[in-house]
Amino acid sequence: MMQWEQLLSLKRQGDKHKRLRAEQDETRLGFEVDYDRIIFSSAFRSLQDKTQVIPLSKTSFVHTRLTHSLEVSVVGRSLGRKVGQVILKKYPHLSAVHGFQVNDFGAVVAAAALSHDIGNPPFGHSGEKAIGDFFSRGPGQRFASVLRPEEYQDLCDFEGNANGLKILSETKDGVAGGLRLSYATLGAFTKYPKASLPKRPTKQVGDKKFGMFQGQVPFFEEVAQELGLLPLGDNRYTRHPMAYLVEAADDICYTIIDFEDGINLGLISEEIALEYLVRLVKDTIQSDKYAQLTKSSDRLAYLRSLAISTLIHEAAELFLTHEDKILSGNMTTSLMDKSQYKAQIDDILKISIDHVYRSREVLEKEIAGHRMLTDILDAYTQAAEHFDQGKTRFIDDLLLREAKITIKDSATPYEYLMEITHFVSRLTDGNAMNLFERLNGRVS
Repeated sequence: MMQWEQLLSLKRQGDKHKRLRAEQDETRLGFEVDYDRIIFSSAFRSLQDKTQVIPLSKTSFVHTRLTHSLEVSVVGRSLGRKVGQVILKKYPHLSAVHGFQVNDFGAVVAAAALSHDIGNPPFGHSGEKAIGDFFSRGPGQRFASVLRPEEYQDLCDFEGNANGLKILSETKDGVAGGLRLSYATLGAFTKYPKASLPKRPTKQVGDKKFGMFQGQVPFFEEVAQELGLLPLGDNRYTRHPMAYLVEAADDICYTIIDFEDGINLGLISEEIALEYLVRLVKDTIQSDKYAQLTKSSDRLAYLRSLAISTLIHEAAELFLTHEDKILSGNMTTSLMDKSQYKAQIDDILKISIDHVYRSREVLEKEIAGHRMLTDILDAYTQAAEHFDQGKTRFIDDLLLREAKITIKDSATPYEYLMEITHFVSRLTDGNAMNLFERLNGRVS
């Protein structure tokens, strides 16, 4: 059984002394420092030009990964505080002995939620697929023979969640420990606390994808031990309980907000949208107040706010109902999979899939994004491979220098391929498009 006093660890990478909650500066708590470090990081700022729904969208009406992450963070903070309030009453020693407060729970979930998409490559999930396809079915297949199976799997199933942990925790350019976040926040961030192999060993939600590349496995083992996450073997661990709250915050936001983006883009009619949102909040809607709203946009805003509030309240209740199962590592589904509104949520998601995610505009831009990333990966993996073989061409040197990619003489194929994929993942949608143009001889 996991213990809350361990799960709320303030330890940071490289710490020599234990950080105690009771000794924290109340004006700027350690968990709040996590939030600040994320929001001031270049990796977070780059999310303003990364796809949430529509790649390379020219309208200000739709969300980017940055605005989506901020909204998920707000929802996550509310979830954390609601849960924390009850947890502290249930376990009074957490406050009386250790000094934890309600806002600590909110701060951990908010920071983890703020960074939940920080590892996503350009063009959203299409970008992840482009990187994976390059290695599993494209020119990158040539590296299979020089990589260990688990290393090759990291590339074939390139995962934004694992890349996020790498960004948040990896020592880079002399900066030890990445952003040096608290282990509590890193635990809550890691939705899938496992390596890429074995692939989907169980049907548990935490095994759905993977959350750490091979290079981060030793460090995450340290994090897991500090937090008291339960080992499951094969570089797998039980989820940090607050990862369920981060996941719920993300589920709530993309269900409602992506739906709203579809409306703003004219891909979903307001009449249909209002009908489906009313179904979701029919038990909590104030009919008199709703009837007074004459504009569709005002009705939409009211229903969106009510839907998010309703789902936050329910997700917190679900967490507390299943807390023992979560702490023992026996929770097999996400919180929202247990929602009483699951049928209504599924209906909304189906409309978003049919009318937004599979719209002509999205499909055309995803095709273009896939082609761009394939060409970029081809150019840079060749450059790195030639460097490793001592056969660097002039163009290889130019590419690596412009991208500020340094490949050590001692680098293994896995290490330099991860360096390349990491570089590609950090590109924004616009950066990727501009780089693709330059590779094809078009200079603005």
